[in-house]
Amino acid sequence: MIAKLRGCVDSVGEDWVVLDVGGVGYLLYCSGRTLVVLPERGEVAELYVSTHVREDHIHLYGFGKDAERQWFLLLQTVQGVGARVALGILSVLGIDELHNAVAGGDHAQLRRVSGVGPKVANRIVGELVDKIEGHKLTVGVSAAEFPGNTLGGSMAEAVSALTNLGYGRSEAQAAILEAVKGENASSNSDLSSLIHAGLKGLGQ
Repeated sequence: MIAKLRGCVDSVGEDWVVLDVGGVGYLLYCSGRTLVVLPERGEVAELYVSTHVREDHIHLYGFGKDAERQWFLLLQTVQGVGARVALGILSVLGIDELHNAVAGGDHAQLRRVSGVGPKVANRIVGELVDKIEGHKLTVGVSAAEFPGNTLGGSMAEAVSALTNLGYGRSEAQAAILEAVKGENASSNSDLSSLIHAGLKGLGQ
């Protein structure tokens, strides 16, 4: 079982990279986010690896961060999510965005991904919201800070409202999180209160 590879970037394709490790070229399938941060050809890269062994093939999947690899494996525990869809999700959503989407019940974010319809999005949130509390899968907020309870839906709607006003999603999420954690909003705040508190935190 290969867990990590370190070698020179030999070539890069639409969804793969060949890593030259001691003269042996390893083909690794990667998310778009991993591919865009790879160094130039001939330079050294280090990727965390997930190995998939099937009767008809052995596929290697490479990730720039171990948290991304963990999410890749966790996503595939959900019915209807295979390796290709999991890579698609990680290409569209950063790991912090994915964590927040699951914890906050933001189905719309998940449905941005090709191959993820309403049913699959519901399964991802429903099956993973409790699991992520026991995993340190992001470098940002934790599940405890962005709870997957009834408030999650209001938080997701508040974030969506702020993004519609022109704020970046990460900026909007941070403002709503601070609003809930601080004195600007409480655990039973309604949507309008959350939006107002978020705008206040953004300096409006």
